[in-house]
Amino acid sequence: QWEKKRRPELLRMFSEQEYGVTPQSTDIKVKYELVASNPKAMSGLATQKQVLFHFTGKNGKTHQALLLLYIPNGIKERVPVIVSYNFHGNQTTTLEDDVIPSPLNELMKSEGSEKWVRGEQASRWSYELALRHGYAVATMNYHDIFPDSPDLRKFSILPLLPEYKNDLREANEWGSIGVWAWGYSRIADYLEKEKWIDKNCMVVLGHSRLGKTALWAGVQDKRFKVVISNDSGCGGAALSKRVFGENIARITANFPHWFCPAFNIYSENEAAMPFDQHELLALVAPRHVYVASAEDDQWADPKGEYLSAYYAGQVYHLYNMQGLPSEKQPAIHQPLHYDIGYHIRSGKHDVTEYDWECYLDFCDKVFSAKKE
Repeated sequence: QWEKKRRPELLRMFSEQEYGVTPQSTDIKVKYELVASNPKAMSGLATQKQVLFHFTGKNGKTHQALLLLYIPNGIKERVPVIVSYNFHGNQTTTLEDDVIPSPLNELMKSEGSEKWVRGEQASRWSYELALRHGYAVATMNYHDIFPDSPDLRKFSILPLLPEYKNDLREANEWGSIGVWAWGYSRIADYLEKEKWIDKNCMVVLGHSRLGKTALWAGVQDKRFKVVISNDSGCGGAALSKRVFGENIARITANFPHWFCPAFNIYSENEAAMPFDQHELLALVAPRHVYVASAEDDQWADPKGEYLSAYYAGQVYHLYNMQGLPSEKQPAIHQPLHYDIGYHIRSGKHDVTEYDWECYLDFCDKVFSAKKE
């Protein structure tokens, strides 16, 4: 009954009333160009590849996005991979000077801004930790798929679609979260062709707005076996009906391009919603989902994020899987690793090495169980 009736019903509601409907076929062709490689990256720990995606629409219009991939050296079998967008360009995730800036950097950065300099967000990218665990890491600047502004739709992949209109949006037309999620699946397409990647061990990870994106991508694309939300808050893992911290009225006013226009009907009207975010997490089942919060990130409602993960367990139980054991949120730095994972750490809205350690431990547990 869940798989044949309720799951499709919920998927339709999230599509038509929150994130927008992902086109069944975009008729967008993708070619991959290896533009740089380094077999001794990270002091010899990894092979680095930089792959330019060339998108071409049926209307002849083109678009480009750049993938940065690190694959651990010295492992003779295919390796799992963590796929995660970055905020300010591939060059900001590492101090390695051969990493090429992402294509839409110049469009997005403001004059004098230091957000886009090399290594500026390296603290969020525990590449060496992941590589030593035996994981590849693939990242792309999310602006390459859809620049994060309602005024920059024309610089996204959308103009490649024949039905594209720059100014007028239908009620259930996908927002940028939906487009970014589509981009995650295009990265998965490439990774399936990469000879060193285990296509059965793909992880999608996102922080903040990209945590919302990771959840929506993971719900739609079953190739992602582990789906990780880091501080995703409203419209992500947090329960909307708690109306705590950022709410629907604020998020749709500040970021009108993220969701479909129909989502606006729940602005200051959360009680009318026929669904909530715990049901989004449940749509990942029987694959694995992980939610993480930060103690000082009350804007993202850590308690609401935990309760969402807890209530999703009802569906996991249908598959004889174990959800979170208690409605009570765990203490700081006490991760819970069942078939659903959760932790809350000290600190602010961010991604830290502690988060990466928890995610890697969880994924190790998931993938080692698959091999048994």
